[in-house]
Amino acid sequence: MKCINQVILLVTLVIGASSEASVRTCEPIKVAMCKNIGYNQTGMPNLARHTLQVEADVTLQTYSPLVQYGCSSQLHLFLCSVYVPMCTDKVALPIGPCRGLCESVYARCYPVLRGFGFPWPSELDCSLFPAENNHEHMCMEGPGERVPPAGPIPLDTAATSGRGACRRLVKPSSWVWVRGSGRCAQFCDAEVLWEAGERRAAEVWLATWAALSFACTLAAVGAQLACGAAGGAGGAGERALVLVALCRCAAAAGWGVRAAAGRSAAGCAKDSMSPTRMLLAHDGLANPNCAVVFLLLYYFGLAASVWWVVVAGAWRASVLRPPAPGAPGTGGAGASRGDRHSSLLQLAAWGVPAALAAAVLVTRDVDADELTGTCFVGNQSSKSLLALVIIPEAICLLLGCLFLASGLRTVLRRPAPVPAPAALLNAPPQPHTDQSLLRLGAFAALYAVPSTCILATWIYEYTWRDDWLAAPEPSTEPSTQPRPAFWVFLFRIFATQILGVMVAVWIATPRLKALWRRISGPTKPTLAKCPAGPTPTPLTLQCYSTHSHSLPRHTHKYATYRPPQHQSYRKPRHYHYSAGETIL
Repeated sequence: MKCINQVILLVTLVIGASSEASVRTCEPIKVAMCKNIGYNQTGMPNLARHTLQVEADVTLQTYSPLVQYGCSSQLHLFLCSVYVPMCTDKVALPIGPCRGLCESVYARCYPVLRGFGFPWPSELDCSLFPAENNHEHMCMEGPGERVPPAGPIPLDTAATSGRGACRRLVKPSSWVWVRGSGRCAQFCDAEVLWEAGERRAAEVWLATWAALSFACTLAAVGAQLACGAAGGAGGAGERALVLVALCRCAAAAGWGVRAAAGRSAAGCAKDSMSPTRMLLAHDGLANPNCAVVFLLLYYFGLAASVWWVVVAGAWRASVLRPPAPGAPGTGGAGASRGDRHSSLLQLAAWGVPAALAAAVLVTRDVDADELTGTCFVGNQSSKSLLALVIIPEAICLLLGCLFLASGLRTVLRRPAPVPAPAALLNAPPQPHTDQSLLRLGAFAALYAVPSTCILATWIYEYTWRDDWLAAPEPSTEPSTQPRPAFWVFLFRIFATQILGVMVAVWIATPRLKALWRRISGPTKPTLAKCPAGPTPTPLTLQCYSTHSHSLPRHTHKYATYRPPQHQSYRKPRHYHYSAGETIL
């Protein structure tokens, strides 16, 4: 319940942050440079994606030398309209400069910047502003100082900012430059790498496997919570196994949220410059549905990987230090050590994924992929994919495999114990410790196979993504544009969801066996034939003899029993022995 409460609190905070980020309220202008500019209300975030007026003020201070130089009489108004735009309650979007005002300032001030070795700032690219002031796109035209329209931005700056960067991508008409994120964003319905038929097939494939994974993991976790300690999850490894199922269940719920909301509602967002135009989500906080899907997939997916490492580590510890004979698997010093380490394991398993998820949300690095419209991290940024997905998953996989290899080496080198005959008779019944360890180790090893395949698909995408999106070089020889393999992404979806089905089946197997024994009834022990010769040895616990003989019934000892006077009378008990039994 504590884990569930933490998850609910985190989801609530993310939704609140997303709502606050998507709502712009008007406030008085506090920037000294832009007071008395002709309007007194502004709204954040501004056109440069600054969320506070203090940030805008710091940026405007860097333009003070250019304003004092006096290259354009409209530079002051132009800068304030970008960093401290006009705000009114009647218009949802901020009112910035028109393209004509930008081109006028650019024609007069860019030569000055170029003379000092500075490029034209990317957030001041004139192609980002409306062409004219109308009822669809309101903007400020400025008082005058008209000059001929400026030419395109020089090639050295266009390659790194503005639409020049988008022209280097495949199908340039499907991209638009986003000033806030500093990269090109794809239109929501544009078919750049995938066709419409492939998208529909992937969505059906995803919905089917996600539903199966969610149902299996939910049933396994529910059965474990209902049975409690009697369910067999007494060791640290088995408790971590249940938490792996819980994380996989939450991740499958994230896929369910994506399927229920739809592609446009969960994976697309409105363009800040044109509200009627939908872009593939590139800023997770701008869409609450996108933020929730990312949180469920990334946080719980990474937490499941960490808990799998805990399962592998617990199995290795159990192999290196097996429980003492006759002692329960969780008692004694092992329980005290487990209690001391429990807090550290909880902190690592829940804290590390939470820190990485918070870092992604703070940097606004949540984006949606074109194939399924699912929000994650690294779908549109190769650097984020490497730093926040591939490296953490590779570290978890490496640690888990090291634990498994170390434990397997110990098992192979350990000689098989040969107990004495007397120990079999005097020792109490032992729990199935070896069987539990075998099951736990087998699960940890099998879980590593799909995890390795998923990591391989991420590396495949990271390696070839730039080649897929790069526009073909002009050449007289015919060439083919490289495209991603569709089956690789389908296999990633399958491997991700089969992990949840696998852990659910592994948890439910002992319960199904116990249920079958309960339905079929207790089995009668099979009696072996006693060896021919003298009295059977002590190791012959149950047997029958072919020699017809009878045992004395001792009727004089067990005829009647007279209880004491202060106790209630008890009916005499008669003991009979059949001729086919041998008493040890």
